[in-house]
Order: sequence, then structure tokens, then C-alpha cells
Amino acid sequence: MGEESEHQTPLLELDSHSRIRDLSSVTIEEFLEHGPVAVRWWPRLVAWESRLLWILSGSSIIVSVTTFMLTFVTLMFSGHLGALELAGASANVGIQGLAYGIMLGMASAVQTVCGQAYGAKKYSSMGIICQRAIILQLGAAFLLTFLYWFSGPVLRAIGQTESIAEQGEIFARCLIPQLYALALSCPMQRFLQAQNIVNPLAYMSVAVFLVHILLSWIVVYVLQYGLLGAALTLSFSWWLFVILNGLYIVLSPSCKETWTGLSGSAFTGIWPYFKLTVSSAVMLCLEIWYSQGLVLVAGLLADPTVSLDSISICMNYLNWDMQFMLGLSASTSVRVGNELGAGHPKVAKLSVMVVNGTSIVISIVFSAIVLIFRVGLSKLFTTDYEVIEAVSDLTPLLAISVFLNGIQPILSGVAIGSGWQATVAYVNLTTYYVIGLPIGCVLGFKTSLGVAGIWWGMIAGVLLQTVTLIILTARTNWDIEVQKAAERLKKSANEDFSGLVEAI
Repeated sequence: MGEESEHQTPLLELDSHSRIRDLSSVTIEEFLEHGPVAVRWWPRLVAWESRLLWILSGSSIIVSVTTFMLTFVTLMFSGHLGALELAGASANVGIQGLAYGIMLGMASAVQTVCGQAYGAKKYSSMGIICQRAIILQLGAAFLLTFLYWFSGPVLRAIGQTESIAEQGEIFARCLIPQLYALALSCPMQRFLQAQNIVNPLAYMSVAVFLVHILLSWIVVYVLQYGLLGAALTLSFSWWLFVILNGLYIVLSPSCKETWTGLSGSAFTGIWPYFKLTVSSAVMLCLEIWYSQGLVLVAGLLADPTVSLDSISICMNYLNWDMQFMLGLSASTSVRVGNELGAGHPKVAKLSVMVVNGTSIVISIVFSAIVLIFRVGLSKLFTTDYEVIEAVSDLTPLLAISVFLNGIQPILSGVAIGSGWQATVAYVNLTTYYVIGLPIGCVLGFKTSLGVAGIWWGMIAGVLLQTVTLIILTARTNWDIEVQKAAERLKKSANEDFSGLVEAI
């Protein structure tokens, strides 16, 4: 079925015969159960898990980065129209971030439920879960439509000039179709990822990205439709991605067991799934908005121009790092969810250990790159000496954030795969907004640290959240987590998984 992960075969695949040499009748779970595992087998076990992780992560990272680049390319073309057009498009980044955070957060519930369902081989339930998610996310898109339509007054209310607010309103209204495309695409992506179908998603995202560049050039430079054309092209590209996703789900043999057509059952069990969806959205949105809040607060400092420019440059690199780690996080939630649903607590624990070790190594490398090229990175964006110096001063803080950013999303991926969204939402609210943000405001406005003080507050919040998730993960009894997953499966009625969702 699709691109099945190798843990679903009965034997540990460490060689061409899917056997542990002289232990050819032993499954991975049984092998780990009779621990301690011989030292000589650990490198092969880690290599096996790493291979599975990167099969999923490689394509997931490509999808995350290329879909992020759609907006990035649109902003680049908008910038060539003029400073006013770029300011109008950039002013909407916060509004788009709000909508993207909600849609991505709500869709993470699909990762939890479908991931565990796939591991438990409850394939027929997955299509209904996807449809149920789409219904709820279309409802959220409808509510967000009012924010997009009246974005002009919103931008004026937060201090934007009349001309920027006017351009921003044009841009936002043309992105309303993109809002509904996100409502469809996010659940469909998670539906496919839960089945380990990731390569087709990567091919589709790269194809759409290349088409988007060509169409943006034609619309902006050849047809000269300006900011309106740039925004509508972005909406069109997202709908093209949705259409490709939908065609694959409906027509591909890989989804013949998980997608059995539209069903009225999608309208049943809405409330318990809605509760999981809300906690998922709150959990992820609190993480995404935290870094954006840093930029907003920096704009209130005594010298906002240099502060905003320096933070914007640093946040741009942090966003690139985030897209990479979000792809890794998505594969983590799939691996953990699959193994819990399949009743493999030891393998789930192995997956968590391997992915965290991998993320730490990657984070160290990325942090080193930031520190080594601290001046060169800022020169890619500006020639202003004052801004370059400010970015250079912030680079050590950026390196710390990049390191923490490599661990925290992975732990969040473990939480999504295990169904801990509500717990992590409370953790995020406390560590980020009750502790981190106030510390940043005090250091930024009451000391001479300025923008660095605000950033230190953000680091404090992320550090506390990371430590809390590490403790939560380390203290997890994976045997109990498997039992919880089994109980959810028993509560399911008529294969619609409403009981599973309610148990989460």
C-alpha cells in the first residue's frame, strides 16, 4: 500500500533478506523486548530507523520548503513592483501566519488519528477522518475570510499607513482563494503522509513551485497585472497543488484501501474530533505566533527601523530552519503514530531516540554555519553598515535559537504522534506567553539590551518549553501509550474512529 514503511514487514530488515542474520525469525519488537540488546546490534538498529526516518523526512522537508517558497517568490516579485507594493504584501505576513498556523495546527490532528489508524491497519477509517478534517477546516476558512476581507482596517489599527493598508487589503482579498485551498490541502497532505506516501507529494510540490515561478513572471512582468496578479497567482498555485493532491488520492492504487469515496459518516463524531482539532491548532499556533510576536514588540523600541530590519533578517533564517525542522517533525509524528497504532512500544521509543539524536546533530551544524557566516548572511539582505552590525550582534542569539529550534519541533512531532496536543498547548501557553514574553519585554524596555533583551526572553520561553517536553517524553511509559491506542481502537464504532478521537 503506497510507500509502506519497512517496520510493517514481519522481520527486521537489516540486510537483503530482511533478517537479523542468525535471528531470522525475530521481529524488531521481540528483539528489543528481550533486552538488553547486544551492543553489536545497536548500530544496525539505529541505521534501520534512520533510513526509515530519512525516507519520510527527505520528501517531507521538500514539501515544507517548496510550499513555503510559494509565498517567498510572490514577495520577491511584489518587491520588484515597488517599495509600496512590497510593504503592502509584507504587512499581510502576520495575517497569513495566523491563517497558516490555524490550518496547519488543525491538520496535525489528522497526523495523530490517521497515523495510529494506519499502524493498526484500520485503513477504511482514514478517508472518513480526512473528510471530517476538511469539513472543520472549511468552516475555519469561512471565519478567517472576514479577517482577510477587512484586513485594511486591521492593518490601520496596528499602525500601518493608509497607503500600505490599502495595498495590503488588495493583496489579502486576492488570497482568499488560497485560504480555502489550505483548508483542503493540509488535511490531504497529512492523510498521505500518515500512509508513508511522501515522494509523490514532493514531486507535486516541486512541480507546482516551478509553475508558480513561471506564472508569476508572466503575470507580473509580461501581463503587468501588478500586486493583484501576484496574489491571484499565489492562490492559483495553491489550488493547483490541491487538485494534484486530490487526483492522486482518488485515482492512485496506493490509496484504494484508505480512500473509499465520500461518506456521510464524516458528519458524525464531529464534536470529539473538533476538540482534538482545537487543541492541535492552539498547540501549533502558540509556537508559530511566538516568534512573530517578537517582531511586533521590536517595532515598539526606540529605534524601530534598525531593530525591525535586523530582527527581520534573523527571523528569515530562523524561518528557513523552521521549514526544514517541520518536515522532520512531520515524519516523526508519522513514525511514532504508526508504531503506537501497531502495538510496538519499543520501536516507538527507538524512533524517538534516533530522531532526537539526529535533530541535535543537524542543529549543531546549522548553528555553526550561522556563527561562521554571521557577517555574510546579513550582507545578502542589506548594505547598511548599521543593520549589518546589529545583525552580527544578534547572531549568537540566532545560533542559540537555531539549536533549540532543532529540538523543540521534533518533540512536538512526538507529541502529535502520541496525541498529547492538549497537554503541550498548556505547556506552550505557560512557557511562551506567561514566562518568556514578559521576560523579553522587561529586558527589552527596562534595560539597555533593547532588541537583544526581547530575543533573550524568547529564548527563555523556548528553553523552558523544550526542557518540559524532554521531561514529558523521558517519563513516558510507551507500553501504556500503546494500551491507550488499543483502547481508542476498541471504542471505535463502525470503523469511523470517533471513539479513538474521543479517547485522545
